[in-house]
Amino acid sequence: MQISDQEMKFLLQSQQGELDAVPMYQALAAKVKDPKDAETFRKLAAEEGHHAAVLKQLTNTMLKPKKAKSIIMPLLYKFLGKKRLYAIISQGEYKAAERYAPMVARFPTLESVMNDEKRHGDMVKDLL
Repeated sequence: MQISDQEMKFLLQSQQGELDAVPMYQALAAKVKDPKDAETFRKLAAEEGHHAAVLKQLTNTMLKPKKAKSIIMPLLYKFLGKKRLYAIISQGEYKAAERYAPMVARFPTLESVMNDEKRHGDMVKDLL
């Protein structure tokens, strides 16, 4: 399958985003007070890692996670509080699902990733 430059750019950005979410969710799991929240964030970290692997199969490119979000998000948890931060996170997951939607026809393996992102938004929202 020939992948256009624009598609590759999207796939690489998505792969990086999924990869960056792994240490972010791990850091949140270590920071949050509620054990149920921590368990949810550990599960999300694992699933985001799986998404990065799915995208790596498409891009055939090895990327490294960037740590900025894993530093910023625990600080935001402290300063914004659970309610506001979790709302931001769930919106981010829903937006990710929306970004994947137009690519599913071209890359069917992204359908499960898209569905997971919607479910992730629901999972974080349900913690509130």
